[in-house]
Amino acid sequence: MSENKILVTGGAGYIGSHVVRMLTAAGRPVVVLDNLSTGFADAVIGAELVVGDTGDRETVSRLLAGHDVDTVLHFAAHTIVPESVEKPLKYYGNNTCCTRNLLECCSEAGVKHFIFSSTAAVYGIPEDSVCTEDSPLAPINPYGTSKLMSEMMLRDLGKATDMRHVILRYFNVAGSDPGGRIGQSTEKATLLIKVAAEVAVGKREQLYVFGTDYPTPDGTGVRDYIHVDDLADAHIKAVDYLANGGESVTLNCGYGHGYSVREVIDAVNRANGSPIKVVEEARRAGDPPALVARADRAREVLGWTPRYDDLDFIVKTSLDWERKLAG
Repeated sequence: MSENKILVTGGAGYIGSHVVRMLTAAGRPVVVLDNLSTGFADAVIGAELVVGDTGDRETVSRLLAGHDVDTVLHFAAHTIVPESVEKPLKYYGNNTCCTRNLLECCSEAGVKHFIFSSTAAVYGIPEDSVCTEDSPLAPINPYGTSKLMSEMMLRDLGKATDMRHVILRYFNVAGSDPGGRIGQSTEKATLLIKVAAEVAVGKREQLYVFGTDYPTPDGTGVRDYIHVDDLADAHIKAVDYLANGGESVTLNCGYGHGYSVREVIDAVNRANGSPIKVVEEARRAGDPPALVARADRAREVLGWTPRYDDLDFIVKTSLDWERKLAG
């Protein structure tokens, strides 16, 4: 096996830490760069952690050269959609400008492979509830736009150099490490399953449901929830795909079917053993009725086979982690 290290930016965060755990468990040499603004040092398992910022050219260049990095997995980003609307320049600064800096450093260092953490937010409010990778790109908030701009830079750099990439567009990531070692510890999280689990353990008083009159089977929004370990495995498969000569590609990461807000709440109530408090509110602007991935391409291209396509399992791992945090 090559001694070239894999650089994981944002590897102390929610998704990045799960990927790092899988990489190191497989014996891959990994170095993590994270400024710990939202990540946690103790979430980095089996890898060296360098505290720093992707916008710091000197630090990034030193890391790439010092560890002979040939593959970069880029997770470092701000991810809270409402905050991106309130503070757009924060998101363009970190998600877009720092990505540009990272890409330039990677190009100068001769990095061959780049795997980018993108989002279904690049699709905005699609006309069809099922998104393929070829669906129109029309983000409706700065978060989605900041990620799309990074996708465009990566594609253009790939055309101008021999760097190959995999862009993974996540749908609704949820759950935690089934072994209970790491989980989603993000402060002020906005993801439904995380918030519902926080209500279940008493960290929050109630769960707000925004919109009960959508044209869906039970009137609430439908989303494609993917367990974080399945998503992490897609990244491992992407590393191997590029190492084996795969061409640059953009792939959706989801299960290809959705659950409604009410179905998620029912699953939380089952796992909790008692109902959580729910408050129904009017729709929020910009929320599509349904958003589901067509993810056949990821399975075909990467040979990816999800293991945890089960809402009750996803919710159980989320609730187990919240109980551990609360304990």
